[in-house]
Amino acid sequence: MAYLRTFKGIDTTSAMTIQVEISDFSRFATAKTFYSYLGLTPSEQSSGGKINLGGISKQGNDVVRTTLIECARALVKSSVGKSKALKARQQGQPSRIIAYADRGVERIKRKYDHLLYSGKPKNKAVTAIARELACFIWGMSTGKIENS
Repeated sequence: MAYLRTFKGIDTTSAMTIQVEISDFSRFATAKTFYSYLGLTPSEQSSGGKINLGGISKQGNDVVRTTLIECARALVKSSVGKSKALKARQQGQPSRIIAYADRGVERIKRKYDHLLYSGKPKNKAVTAIARELACFIWGMSTGKIENS
């Protein structure tokens, strides 16, 4: 739970909700299976060779899905840099965990800005970065942190 709190936008209640609802992250082989379980994948209406993607499927754990969307909203509303509260949450955590969380936040903010610049509605952009945040949470919780 302390590792999840190193992300901007995730504090005690959110981290606890995610941890209690998911419990064992190792049951998800990939990040894609994790965010699919949360219902953060596009719905699909396909016929023949034609593929039509819709809004998120909303299949799966709605508690974690809504928690991640609220965390994503908090993340994009936050100012540039780290707040005192975030620095306090990160204090005492391993440097590789903090670096992973910081890389994740930077990537998520870049993606959010790109989506808004591309003309996507704000709610769709927030949902897309909630999916991205889910991937980073899965990586941290399963220990699949690359050094880049």
